[in-house]
Amino acid sequence: MVELKNVSVTYSSGVDALNNVSLKINDGDFAFVVGSSGAGKSTMIKLLLKEIDATSGVVTVNGYNLNKLKKRKIPEFRRTLGFVFQDFRLLKDRSVYENVAFAQRIVEKSEREIRRNVPSMLAMVGLAGKYKASPKQLAGGEQQRVALARALVNQPKLLLADEPTGNLDPYNTSEIMRLLEKVNENGTTVVVVTHNDKLVND
Repeated sequence: MVELKNVSVTYSSGVDALNNVSLKINDGDFAFVVGSSGAGKSTMIKLLLKEIDATSGVVTVNGYNLNKLKKRKIPEFRRTLGFVFQDFRLLKDRSVYENVAFAQRIVEKSEREIRRNVPSMLAMVGLAGKYKASPKQLAGGEQQRVALARALVNQPKLLLADEPTGNLDPYNTSEIMRLLEKVNENGTTVVVVTHNDKLVND
């Protein structure tokens, strides 16, 4: 669950990025946060990742009160999340398989578990045959699928997708959105942050 109660964020420059925002996203929801550039979308993502703190109000994500979360607990909290970036952020010097396996190694999964989980996740996103490829050999839509597999391989409760289709053509945009819907149907809460209101209407 994601809940913001009367949340405001004011940067040191004096800019009010968020002003008294309240919202609630329940477990299992598929939610869009839509707004133009400068509307506070990036600030909200940073809040939900505990990269910044609210100036006032309460932020709760996956049962964690982020206002009271101690620094040493942040890695534990972030393991309950999956995150997909607009620019993919893949490890260029590693194969598709190793990019997804990296997320498993961070949480200290055994090699046996990794050998089971990674191929299964790559198959889900339609890339079973590309596991040896490097990111530079993939098209943009395929790179975003790898990023999605990496975000999901640890079975997060919540998937945050920040402009996940911003660098993709219409075909790959619809394919990524179809995958996100499938992820949601499998029980993961999905929050898509975008400036593209057409995604919501479609």
